[in-house]
Amino acid sequence: MGLLTTAFAANPLLLEANLQDVNAELAASEAAEIVAWALSRAHRPVISTNFRPGSAALLHLVVQARPDIPVIWVDTGYNTPATYRYAEQLRRRWQLNLQTYTPRISVARREAVSGGIPRPDAADFMGFARDAKLEPFERAFNELAPDVWFTGIRAAHNTYRAGLGAVSRGPRNTLRVAPVHHWSAADITAYLEANDIPDNEDYVDPTKPDQRLECGVQFLR
Repeated sequence: MGLLTTAFAANPLLLEANLQDVNAELAASEAAEIVAWALSRAHRPVISTNFRPGSAALLHLVVQARPDIPVIWVDTGYNTPATYRYAEQLRRRWQLNLQTYTPRISVARREAVSGGIPRPDAADFMGFARDAKLEPFERAFNELAPDVWFTGIRAAHNTYRAGLGAVSRGPRNTLRVAPVHHWSAADITAYLEANDIPDNEDYVDPTKPDQRLECGVQFLR
């Protein structure tokens, strides 16, 4: 991988002009190889997760290679009881270095003052999404100051994510690495089954009324 080595020689993070070449060079790589490639160049890597269905596949891939990696979880406060139990199950099973970030406005306070989650077509819905997810996520990045961010985005999710590739520029000048970018839903299921990993099917995200849309985390800079 001479091109990749040369690109990192001048800067620990890839220059945007090199991203297309890097993605082409990594196109034939297995997910575990992409994880190893990124970790070998990272000084402060993190991985984010929401414990949604299928998310444990990437989490397992990364923590196998780097058991102590900070795992960012933005807990909006609106997760299902099953999701909270699932998060605790995986935390104990893999001894996760779980870094939980919560909104500054509690669910109880929002319910009392604003009447809960606004309708998706309401004028204040984007403000809710920012308070519930984007601000805690930005706070996590400000505090942990990562240079490499592992994320579970896949090309099949939507057109925007398909265009990012396995490696792209993320928020705070991080290198956003998506090792399972080209996996299908069947690939995710097969990985979970092959590694005897439980899944979580009882999940909701109040900031994404349509799962094909973006909540805004991937747009942060």
